[in-house]
Amino acid sequence: MPAVVSELPDAQLRHLMDHYEDAVSAKRRRTAIGAAILVAAIVAAAWMGEVDPAKFADNFWRFPSYFVSIMPTLSLGTLWADLAEWLWGLKRWTGLLLDTLLIAYVGTLIGAIAGFVLCFLASANLVRSRTMVFVTRRFLEICRTVPELVFALVFVLAFGLGPLPGVLAIAIHTTGALGKLFAEVVENIDDEPIDGVVASGGNWVEMVRFAVVPQVLSNFVSYALLRFEINVRGAAVMGFVGAGGIGQDLIEAVRKFYYTDVSAILMLIIIAVMTIDYGTEAVRHRLIGRESR
Repeated sequence: MPAVVSELPDAQLRHLMDHYEDAVSAKRRRTAIGAAILVAAIVAAAWMGEVDPAKFADNFWRFPSYFVSIMPTLSLGTLWADLAEWLWGLKRWTGLLLDTLLIAYVGTLIGAIAGFVLCFLASANLVRSRTMVFVTRRFLEICRTVPELVFALVFVLAFGLGPLPGVLAIAIHTTGALGKLFAEVVENIDDEPIDGVVASGGNWVEMVRFAVVPQVLSNFVSYALLRFEINVRGAAVMGFVGAGGIGQDLIEAVRKFYYTDVSAILMLIIIAVMTIDYGTEAVRHRLIGRESR
């Protein structure tokens, strides 16, 4: 390459160098402008949020102090008695935790089924009607844009306290999230099987059934399992607004300063979430590995 550059005329070489310097300068300007916009956005967000660094520094110690205060007192000599006192509500909390897992499971199942149906209508490579694609995508956006807690609060007002509002809130949000992910997977599939089914006289439903679903099913299951992990954590918070599950006891313990109860409930939630994370992660990796082969 240097030999080629050395053979260029001086005028052409200077032109290339000037062009290179202009490109580098333009890139630096874009980077500087982007950095300035980022800093301005951070400053504006801090101003709107009334962020006070001095107050943050003065009160930061409260954060670790709270976690220290909720830890139980355990002594080696009275370990079993201390554990029994700490986990006095284990039977009740385990039942509420099971309710939380069922809320997440049912909500994820309903949302995954709805997202599965709608994703094909939101895929531009399968639907010729741009209006249908546009309307379906906007509907999915609405479903996933509104926070789950907002949906849960609305459903609590409509149906009363209990697990039903939590299930509905998770189902709607999961529909929007998985519908978008599923549609992106569908839009990246190989079109040759689709052409083959259409050429053999298959209708739209048969095209989806025999040409699309076999290509995307493993990815769909992987995304659904990942969403289930997220929904378990979300379902644990639904109780804050009365939507069932262990979150109701957690927020009550926090408000009434039952410190050891807070740590016991958090420990149960963490153990459950970690167990589900490891299990679903193993299944997802197996599905991905099978697909890559």
